[in-house]
Amino acid sequence: MPDTSALTTGVDHVGLTVSDIELSRAFFVDCLGWKVVGGNPGYPAVFVSDGTSVLTLWQVDHTDGYVPFDRRKNIGLHHLALRVPSEDALHALFTHVASWPGVEVEFAPEPVGQAGNKHCFVREPGGARVEFRFNASA
Repeated sequence: MPDTSALTTGVDHVGLTVSDIELSRAFFVDCLGWKVVGGNPGYPAVFVSDGTSVLTLWQVDHTDGYVPFDRRKNIGLHHLALRVPSEDALHALFTHVASWPGVEVEFAPEPVGQAGNKHCFVREPGGARVEFRFNASA
């Protein structure tokens, strides 16, 4: 139920800076089945969507090197959490994603909380942390 006192109406998109925009685009589009919905070659950026969520994938500037994100020491996006419709879908997705070139598995599906929810974490090939989550109460 929407909060009528809130001054915003939801997330429009999430922007992720990645080390290799083509590897990240391939992960979201070829591995997860998302679609490219736009871009800005001059930045460069690619916009991808699963039909509900939109991500902007931004290419990091390699000119003077870059520093990979450390979730314990950097302020910023800790991870992107994507919902899956069932526990079986979570396990199937994890098997598929874990075998994708360049994916680093942080941990396989496991319980989270007390309500029958499960999740897993990976780093996609461009370096962003992604959680896949099944919420039993949803």
